[in-house]
Amino acid sequence: MTTSATTTNVTTGVTTTGVTTTDPGAGRPVLRDGADVLALAPVIPVVVVDTVEQAVPLARALVRGGIPVIEITLRSEAGLGAIEAVAAQVEGMVVGAGTVVTPAQVQQVKDAGAQFLVTPGSPPRLLEAALASGLPLLAGAGTLTEMLTLAEAGLEAMKFFPAEASGGRPYLSAVSGPCPQLRFCPTGGITPETAAAWLALPNVGCVGGSWLTPKDAVAHEDWARIEALAAEAAALRLA
Repeated sequence: MTTSATTTNVTTGVTTTGVTTTDPGAGRPVLRDGADVLALAPVIPVVVVDTVEQAVPLARALVRGGIPVIEITLRSEAGLGAIEAVAAQVEGMVVGAGTVVTPAQVQQVKDAGAQFLVTPGSPPRLLEAALASGLPLLAGAGTLTEMLTLAEAGLEAMKFFPAEASGGRPYLSAVSGPCPQLRFCPTGGITPETAAAWLALPNVGCVGGSWLTPKDAVAHEDWARIEALAAEAAALRLA
């Protein structure tokens, strides 16, 4: 079921249709905005697949391990088809589209069934298209100016990228002083060893990481290993 409500952002002038993405038959939660995405799991797996066929068993392994969200990036030709396959076939999985870098891609991933968008940055035309799509958005920001620009557009949840290269935990911790209302999903350089420290920051809702789906495990279809890594990541919420 999909319901919608139309709103206009007073800063950008962009009219958006707020899509409530819910599929009771598939056990997926309602997503109203980026903050809801941050609350889905302590780690959002950032995934690159080489073939569409890999996507469904990979996503099912993540769900079995306790991670009900996946960011399938458009870094490979299989990305768009993988989003469509997971959205249609994997019960209990919230699928987002990552590495969305053009306005045209926003519409393509929405048509494929993506339930949220992740961008590495937020140039004006891309941000306008993403907001107009009505999908929850985690737009990328690496500086305080970029964060405030997104806040002016009405976003309080965003992606801190590239996290380690942009100053790491000390930088993001300092941001919480002038901008306590902002919440982040740091991505880029996060490891299993550092994830807990990132999650301990008051303005971090979750982290993004590629370690849950190692390339060799995907290539060898070692879904049990991915399930185990997902279970370890899910336990970070309880740490």
